[in-house]
Amino acid sequence: MKILVPLKRVADPYNANKVKVAGDGSGVSTEGLESKINPYDEYALEVALRLDENGQSKERFGEIVLVCIGPKDVQQTIRQGLAMGADRAILVQADEEQLDTRATAQILQKVVEKEEPDLVCMGKLNVDTESNAVGPWLAEKLGWPMATHAMKIVTKDEGKTLTVGREVDGGVITLKLQTPCIITASDRSILPDSVQNGVTPDDFKYPEAEGGRYASLKGIMAAKKKTIDETSVEDLGVSPETATKYLKFEAPPARSGETVFVESVQELVEKLHKEAKVL
Repeated sequence: MKILVPLKRVADPYNANKVKVAGDGSGVSTEGLESKINPYDEYALEVALRLDENGQSKERFGEIVLVCIGPKDVQQTIRQGLAMGADRAILVQADEEQLDTRATAQILQKVVEKEEPDLVCMGKLNVDTESNAVGPWLAEKLGWPMATHAMKIVTKDEGKTLTVGREVDGGVITLKLQTPCIITASDRSILPDSVQNGVTPDDFKYPEAEGGRYASLKGIMAAKKKTIDETSVEDLGVSPETATKYLKFEAPPARSGETVFVESVQELVEKLHKEAKVL
């Protein structure tokens, strides 16, 4: 089974307090921010690794290919994914500031058509823009079936079909997909028994974790020797078309810190209605 996992680098969410808006409002400054793999993409990579291995013996069976779109220095992010266990990677050089969900899907479409994977496994959203549209855009362009917000993935026939539990407001919707297909992973997809591939014993449970697996020293050293194929949007024969345009960025107004006490619920409702104007 060949699995393609798109990765995006984002500013570390734990450094959100360091984010600053440029003085002219033209953008957000990332100066001083540390970057990392988008957490949901990390979940997707963990799902791919679990689908591709015997969790008990750690024997691998297929191939996991990473794809990342951005400038050349995004290789540092790619190496993190390779250290976790991916086999090789593709870097599509492009200006990150010129990309949106539509343009990203157009580029990924060309990569998918070239690589011909059985499965595209990606995060359900990006934590920097809170966008969850790349997966659906890509599925539409490829004409592939997809399951978003996947929390449980089961296959018993070497990945030819996947039974996916989707997280929805009212509970879980179960879909059966035939590969090739697309899955977008939620944080629940890395629970100890969320992935069953028909090879790992059904009673085996992965350890509890907040993210993907830890990159061991052996994995980090091995990642230095793994291949990162570089290409560009021009080489792929695509002219990305953006569908969104940002006009101005503004920091949210500072809170006054003032506390107002009320004597009754009626007074609270009145202030929310007349002063705060939220009712």
